[in-house]
Amino acid sequence: MTNAANAASLDRAEFVEQGYLFQLLRERIGEQMPMQDLLEQLRFELLATTKLPMAIDFLLTELKHSGVMAPAMQRLSHYFTSFQTYLMQESESDTGRFDTSTALMVLEADAKYRAAGATPAGMFLYQFEALCRNRLNYDKGLTAMSFDPIYDSVWAKWILMLRAQIGLIELADLLFLASDEYKRRLIEANQPTEEKEPFLFGEREGRIAFGNRRKEPLYLFAAMQRHLGYPAVPRPAPPNKENELIPQMARRIERLEARIKLLEEEQRSGVDITKFYEANKNKIKLPD
Repeated sequence: MTNAANAASLDRAEFVEQGYLFQLLRERIGEQMPMQDLLEQLRFELLATTKLPMAIDFLLTELKHSGVMAPAMQRLSHYFTSFQTYLMQESESDTGRFDTSTALMVLEADAKYRAAGATPAGMFLYQFEALCRNRLNYDKGLTAMSFDPIYDSVWAKWILMLRAQIGLIELADLLFLASDEYKRRLIEANQPTEEKEPFLFGEREGRIAFGNRRKEPLYLFAAMQRHLGYPAVPRPAPPNKENELIPQMARRIERLEARIKLLEEEQRSGVDITKFYEANKNKIKLPD
């Protein structure tokens, strides 16, 4: 049995527990705990009848040895998909801007969508939006997507073809040309459809894609989510600047108190600068 077949045969419970794992990691990573400590703690919170605790043991071994998890996820290709591995690899890269917290958010939504019964069209739109929003490498990202077990050989071939055409042809046009809406128009025009295959998306996806031509691709994803209920890619919340106001105000009050104290001493008897000299004379090295 191939890795893709093994991954495709995972039970819904496996994806439910994966989503729960990524959710807990995302929520607790802000506590500044090492990732290996988090995994050791969380493996006891997961359902023991699934394979995820055994996968975590393997991840822990690699994490303690090399400090990263992506190589272990790649070896567990029968359990973790190639796209999940690619996201973790990008988050662990020293030169990338894709942080671990954002990767865990995307992985969490990915696993929960699979548990809810993902479709190839919906998963493609979700994964491609994740690449767009986080400015990930299209070539590597689409290659990882093509190995995802949710796609059959026709889908995989089309995704690899898309890898060569993205940037040259608009995404909305590519989706429309691969939809049943385009096939319907060909039939109405008495034109052959065999040479235009494959038709991977439905008529509704095709109409939405046609209506979003010459527009920002993110508008296309948003329209698909509104009308067809496809999942949206989670985005990190902007930092709350109000949390920094109190520490800033405390530092300013301390400086004001010091200035007021100096002014009061000056009004009474002048400022005695000798105390500053006495406190710092041992730190001053006079020249010989």
